[in-house]
Amino acid sequence: MGEVSRGARAIVVCPDIRGRHHDLTAEARLEEACGLALAIGIVVADAQVIPVREVRPGTLFGQGQVENIAIACEQNEAELVVVDGALSPIQQRNLEDKLKRKVIDRTGLILEIFGERAATAEGRLQVELAHLDYQQSRLVRSWTHLERQRGGFGFLGGPGETQIEADRRMIRQRMGRLRKELESVRRTRALHRDRRGRAPWPVIALVGYTNAGKSTLFNRLTGAEVMAEDLLFATLDPTMRAIALPGVEKAILSDTVGFISDLPTQLVAAFRATLEEVTGADIILHVRDIANPSSQAQKTQVLEVLGDLGVTGGEEGGEGIPILEVWNKVDLLPPDEAEAIREAATHDDSVAVISAETGEGVDALLVELGAQLTQGAHVREFVLPAAAGKQIAWLHAHGEVLEEVDAGSGSDGPLRRLIVRLNPKELGQFETL
Repeated sequence: MGEVSRGARAIVVCPDIRGRHHDLTAEARLEEACGLALAIGIVVADAQVIPVREVRPGTLFGQGQVENIAIACEQNEAELVVVDGALSPIQQRNLEDKLKRKVIDRTGLILEIFGERAATAEGRLQVELAHLDYQQSRLVRSWTHLERQRGGFGFLGGPGETQIEADRRMIRQRMGRLRKELESVRRTRALHRDRRGRAPWPVIALVGYTNAGKSTLFNRLTGAEVMAEDLLFATLDPTMRAIALPGVEKAILSDTVGFISDLPTQLVAAFRATLEEVTGADIILHVRDIANPSSQAQKTQVLEVLGDLGVTGGEEGGEGIPILEVWNKVDLLPPDEAEAIREAATHDDSVAVISAETGEGVDALLVELGAQLTQGAHVREFVLPAAAGKQIAWLHAHGEVLEEVDAGSGSDGPLRRLIVRLNPKELGQFETL
C-alpha cells in the first residue's frame, strides 16, 4: 500500500454533518481519528471539527472551509490532510486539487493501519482484498494513463479496451484469486475450531473497543508478550494461549481485533473472520475502558458488532454466549469515582472491575471466570474396567476426580469406581470416546 509515509505532518479534520446521528460526539470522533493517525506514525500538526450544514457533492466541505484547511496546512507545514469520514473518489480528487496536498479518508487510513499490523497469512489476504475493493473505485484518481487505449486489430477491433477498464479487470481477477485463497484459509480455521470444540477446554474470547486494554489483560493472564501499546489497532490477528483457572485445569484465552465506530464497509466484510473465534466461545469477556468518557457509546458499538455476528442472548438473558463485562483502567479514575464504580459492580454479577496495568481485581476476575465455566457441573459416578486406561486418563485430565477406588471384578476383569465432577459439555465429550 504505502500511500502514507511515516513521520508525515498532517491536519486531521472531522466533518460534523448536520442531521447525522453518531454514538460518539464530534470531539470524541476527532480524538479517535487523531489516534488512528498516530497509530501509523503520522505527526498530527493540527486537528479540528468542521461543522457541515450541507454536504457538497464535489468537495464535502464548503469553499470557505476548504480555504481555511489550506491556510491551516500552510501554517502547520502539513503535507497530508486526514478527513475522518468517507470521501467519494471525486471529493478526494477535488480536495487534492484545491489543497495541493495528499488527502486520505477514514477508510484509507484504517486500511494503512491494517496493512501494517496484519501478521498472519489470513490477515494479509484480508487487507489486500479490502484495499483492492477500495482502490477499484478510485482508479480515476490513481491512474494517470486513463486516456490510452489498447486498440483492436484492424477496423474490426473497434476502439479497444481503455487502460482503466483493463486495470479494473486485473483488479477483479486478483480479488477473485484472493477470495479463493481466503476461503481455503477459513476452511482450515474452521477445522481447527471444530477440533477445539471437540477438545475439553473451554474458550474465553476477549472483545472490546480498540485501546480498551484487551492485550494488556491478555498479557497479564497468560504471561505472553503480545503487542500492547497505547495505539489504536495495536493487534489485528486473533492470538490464543492456554491459561489455568480455579476449578478449570485449562482454558483457551483468545484476544481479538479491537472494535471501532463506523468501520468501513470493505473492512466489516473482510475482517469478519478475525471475529469468528468469538462465535465459538464458551464465555465472552467484554473489556471496557471505564475511564473513557465515551465508554457507554463504545459499549453500544461493540454490542452492535457482536449482534451482527449473531452473538446475543448473553446480554439479554437469552440462550446466547454469557458476556462478562470487565471494567478496566479503574486506576485512571479519581478515587471517589473509582470507589463508586467498585460499589456499583458489587450489585451486578456480570461485571468485574479491574486494572490490567496494576493487577487490581484480576484474581477476583479469574475466580469469577472459573465459577461461570464450572456452572452446571455435576458429580457423577463411573464404573469402568481397570484396563480402560484411555477413559480413566481422560476423566483425570478433564474432570475433577473426587474419588477413585477398586470396584471388584466384572466379566472384563478388575473394575474401578470413579466419582467425578463434570459439566454437561465434558460429559458429552466423554460419552463419544
